[in-house]
Amino acid sequence: MMVQDMLKSGRLEGKPEIKNKYMNIAQSETEHLFALTNKILTISKLENHKLEMNKTEVELTPIIEKLTEKFKAKAQKPVNFIISLQTKTAYADNDYLGEVLSNLIDNAIKYSQESVEINITTEESERYTILKVRDNGLGISEADQKVIFQKYERAAAAKRSRKNGASGFGLGLNFVDQVIKAHEGRIFVNSTEGEFTEFTIYLPLETPNNRHNR
Repeated sequence: MMVQDMLKSGRLEGKPEIKNKYMNIAQSETEHLFALTNKILTISKLENHKLEMNKTEVELTPIIEKLTEKFKAKAQKPVNFIISLQTKTAYADNDYLGEVLSNLIDNAIKYSQESVEINITTEESERYTILKVRDNGLGISEADQKVIFQKYERAAAAKRSRKNGASGFGLGLNFVDQVIKAHEGRIFVNSTEGEFTEFTIYLPLETPNNRHNR
């Protein structure tokens, strides 16, 4: 609101560089609000089982490459991605899986020191495609790991906010959890404060029964 008031006031006329800066901030705030509103609506639909995943055999490499390029370009600190894909596909909704990975990468960058290294790996078990996103960031306490997927949970982020000014987890990890559950999968977190955080996602493989139900 303050940014919009500044733009409306006319005080920035004749100052194109400052005006453009404020316009970019206003656009960013509008996009953030739009994304947040969509996330709230999506979580509501997921909780009420009113949103179905359009699951197909998706290629993981293009999804991950697109995300790594995006975050390298927009991150304001050095980000190094180490990618190791033992399996190249997953039975998932292409768009929502991308959103899940985007949320996890975004958190890894926010809750890190001056630089961050993110490992993204995939493998396949007898029943699941397993995706892991691991960082060398600030880590999450054992107590916070138990509640981090709850809606509006900000306990874990409070300490991080004091350390590096990052905002709370908010809806992000609850959204991730809900989307993975809608895939009939599971997500787990393993972390040590000051060392690393690793999220592990289990997505069921496509089966003849899955194909029959599509």
